[in-house]
Amino acid sequence: MYAENIIVKYSEMDYKLALKPSALLNFLQDMASKNAENLGFGYSYIIKKNLAWFLLKYHMEFDEYPQKEYNLTLKTEPRGYNKLFAYRDFEIHNEEKCIAKIASIWSLVDIESGKLAPIGQALDYNEGMPPYTKRENDLEFNKINIPDSIDIEKTFEIRYDDIDVNRHVNNSNYIVWALEPLSFEFRSTHHLSVIDMIFKKEIKYGHKVLSQIKKENDNNTLHILKNADTGEDLCLISAKWK
Repeated sequence: MYAENIIVKYSEMDYKLALKPSALLNFLQDMASKNAENLGFGYSYIIKKNLAWFLLKYHMEFDEYPQKEYNLTLKTEPRGYNKLFAYRDFEIHNEEKCIAKIASIWSLVDIESGKLAPIGQALDYNEGMPPYTKRENDLEFNKINIPDSIDIEKTFEIRYDDIDVNRHVNNSNYIVWALEPLSFEFRSTHHLSVIDMIFKKEIKYGHKVLSQIKKENDNNTLHILKNADTGEDLCLISAKWK
């Protein structure tokens, strides 16, 4: 695994000194990008082939959600690929132990056509991204069902600063929009335990995002992000809280 020490700044914490979920997603994306670049299949390599990495899924399990943690070690490992999907794992450690494990799935997309590219061929069969082999202790991605009814919803406008290098909304914004409609009281008295995210479609500047929430019970919430202009689903999120 590639490992890096992370100094968590106050700007990356909420008022309870817990790591903001958006900051966590930025850490993961930056680590994945840096590791891919070091192994020869990062942005500088794939852009020459008119390709871009797109995140499809996250599954995260927290034994302890990072709170009052100023020094973390983030580890990542490219687990390999099958024909159209690449797998990457992460771990978050404090000074004493591993406090979170994260699995992710990515694809390579042709920027012009929007079609998925065969990963092995696109990466010239780079040894740093071997064929995927499943392990007994791999995390399982949970299925997310769209609820029949909605309890809360809120609309957001996309800002210029929400856009990433691919001219789409950065994925860290999705978790902000998804959780923001929850009440201050709920967010103040709960922290994330398990979260699944399915990224279905990108959205660009000039559109609006509709964030919808279904509260399944006191500790489980379902989140749907939609393009408010077209009605298309952008992201589905299932969250378990403690």
